[in-house]
Amino acid sequence: MSKFSELKALVDSLESDFTKFYDQGNKAAGTRVRNGMQSLKTMAQEIRTEVQEIKNKEK
Repeated sequence: MSKFSELKALVDSLESDFTKFYDQGNKAAGTRVRNGMQSLKTMAQEIRTEVQEIKNKEK
């Protein structure tokens, strides 16, 4: 479950940058959002791979 906690922490850490970008038009916050979303994508792929490996071992 630590992967899930890491995922939640990453999403939570982006909340203020989302607000700054969408509500206040802060372009630097938009860059941080894009970088955070790329990290989220990478983490999601790692989790998908891990889940698939565990699932395949159980067969």
